[in-house]
Amino acid sequence: MSGTLSALPGRQADRARWLVRLAWIALAYNLLVIVWGAVVRITGAGAGCGDHWPLCNGVVVPESPTMHTLIEFSHRLTSAASGLFAIGLAALAFRVTPRGHPARFGALLSLGLIILEGLVGGVQVLLGLTADSTDPARGFVQGIHLANTFALLGALLLTALWAGGGPRLRLRGQGRVGSLSFIGLGLLLLLGMAGAVTALGDLLFLPADGSTPIETVKRDFAATATVIENLRIVHPLLAVVSSAYLAWLAVWLRRLRPDAEVARWGGVLWGLIAVQMLAGFANVALKAPAWMQLTHLLLACAMWLALVMLVYRAMTAPGARLPAPAPETGASSPGTSSAGARV
Repeated sequence: MSGTLSALPGRQADRARWLVRLAWIALAYNLLVIVWGAVVRITGAGAGCGDHWPLCNGVVVPESPTMHTLIEFSHRLTSAASGLFAIGLAALAFRVTPRGHPARFGALLSLGLIILEGLVGGVQVLLGLTADSTDPARGFVQGIHLANTFALLGALLLTALWAGGGPRLRLRGQGRVGSLSFIGLGLLLLLGMAGAVTALGDLLFLPADGSTPIETVKRDFAATATVIENLRIVHPLLAVVSSAYLAWLAVWLRRLRPDAEVARWGGVLWGLIAVQMLAGFANVALKAPAWMQLTHLLLACAMWLALVMLVYRAMTAPGARLPAPAPETGASSPGTSSAGARV
């Protein structure tokens, strides 16, 4: 275990409980900020503050703002509040946890990722990669933005778990559990990045009324199609591959690391995969209405958090934390190496 904080005396114990609460609140709040960021994209309000950042239209507080300005400016305010949450989380983690406690690392990582999140958003605005821009660089930045968002959610989740006394995560010596789990995390990360590009394509190049998915794909590869349109097909193809792999991974981890929490989060991941696949089909059939895009995004975040939980529980299951058994010494000489004693 990383060390429970519940045994601390009086006021320190109260602060430790607040650390756990603050970590979970920060995670939930950032989910809301992510949804509001998607609203900014869907409404085309990304240029609501012009090409100014961190100022809005060259001033701190916009005067006579339009609706797009209000949407963009409110997103910047909510994002700034995320930074304040992260600063408070890091300060409290260093106040109530001992040196070397993983909650300190998680809180600092979360703060760093929130700063990076703001910088990526700022670059997007300063380069004019907002509103109706069809620059291929916008798709790239959008994908980076999503990858950083997923990393931030994962860091906040681990911080909350560690603050609550969860086991320290040991990456070395995990064997195939580690390597296959990281493949799953990487696949879902790539899927999310591809989804960000596809969502952008659906916004800029909405399928025509009455057109079929096949007709849309043909248009995406027409001579006049942009790179963003060309890449729109990647997401559904990658979704099929990733979903199959993650479903297999959940079963495999349950067998290799038989633990109640591993089984529980494997089942949650299976359920989310099924719901997300249905949402994906509905998104295509309905031609990506705003409410469906937001639902799809929230489910993607839930899938990512469920996978992080599954991998964390598998890597910290009791069997994974047991030391390797000592080798038999019957026929060994004093100088014999025991290099094979690994988990």
